[in-house]
Amino acid sequence: MSEKGTPDKTELVKLKSAGDLRNTMDAYFSRLKEAAETRKRKIAWCTSVGPAELLYSMGFEVYFPENHGAMLGAGKNADKYIPTAVAHGYSPDICSYLTSDIGAFLQNETPLQKSGFASVPKPDILVFNTNQCREVEDWFNFYARHFNVPVVGIHTPLSITELTPEIVKSVEDQYHRIIPELGKVADRKFDMDRFREAVGLSHDGCVLWKEVLQKAKNIPSPINFFDSAIHMGPIVVMRGTQHAIDYYKILLKELEERVETNISAVPKEKFRIYWEGMPLWYKLSSMAKLFAKLDTCIVASTYCNSWVFDDLDPADPFGSSALAYSKLFIVRSDTVKEQVLQQLFEDFSVQGIIYHESKTCTRNSNNLFGMQHRLNKQTGIPYLEINGDLNDPRCFSEEQSIIAIETFVDQLAGRT
Repeated sequence: MSEKGTPDKTELVKLKSAGDLRNTMDAYFSRLKEAAETRKRKIAWCTSVGPAELLYSMGFEVYFPENHGAMLGAGKNADKYIPTAVAHGYSPDICSYLTSDIGAFLQNETPLQKSGFASVPKPDILVFNTNQCREVEDWFNFYARHFNVPVVGIHTPLSITELTPEIVKSVEDQYHRIIPELGKVADRKFDMDRFREAVGLSHDGCVLWKEVLQKAKNIPSPINFFDSAIHMGPIVVMRGTQHAIDYYKILLKELEERVETNISAVPKEKFRIYWEGMPLWYKLSSMAKLFAKLDTCIVASTYCNSWVFDDLDPADPFGSSALAYSKLFIVRSDTVKEQVLQQLFEDFSVQGIIYHESKTCTRNSNNLFGMQHRLNKQTGIPYLEINGDLNDPRCFSEEQSIIAIETFVDQLAGRT
């Protein structure tokens, strides 16, 4: 139904910017495809919170396997591919992005084939940052062995409470150490001015993305978690380019118009929820519809907020990159995480919290060591825990989860 009409209470209000998003992402994949076919530009694979700015500044086209993993999950095909990776020695308990991606590769299948790719684009070099998890290093080493190309990485400390100058300096030094290896492959030598430019573009894109997410502070919210999980694509794969900036200006303008005209993502928003953990990629649409039916908007999430690197500074590109990528939520101690979450709950007027315990992503499951109880004691905000996985639908009981979510929302209604 058009936004000009009155939506049914179960109908999500779609963002008109979705068409611009599709064009932006199509253009990104077109650039990758051209590089893969002509080899006129080198291709670097990068982890989703790896040094993308450095790679773009050195002339690489940049491919993100985690984005590909999410595509496999959203396409509801991950469980078709995971057993193949398991048969090749990968545990079913490790990251299902990894196992579905490697399994699909071993089966010579990819959703990119719909866009004319013969396969995933062959890398000239692979670059990781372990600020997410150790799996990314193993994941990239699989492809480095297969394609016989170099792999380099940055190892970020974990469970950081205080971001000391020593920690930031250690990560900054690793940035410097990988440049000679990148230079052996890149079409152009490292240029500080180009790097400053990419860091500045990344900063501006991240600030716009933050502004997009913060529009959900409005009551009712013009955007929900399910929108954000899709529209975060450019900040993941085009961070450090003008392309991401151009898209988020379009999206932000639409959200500002929604706020002015009182158009909400959920037509009859009554309850505001925080989502802690990874998305259920294979149930994104059905979960969005379920919460809309329950007049409930998931207004904020740890996941989408993880791509706000507003500490990036072109005046100090190395130091600020090290700081930004070490300040990432996932590498912080529980003490810091609890402080961050408490502030987000307050900022977004959160009435309830859903913790998604993702079977194969323990680093992004923050209800494993009592945090949910501590935050409940500190804030009084009720919570629900659901079991599932980011990509493997076999770990998720939809019927049980729906009953639990409906009951939880009923309980929130009883508190008002």
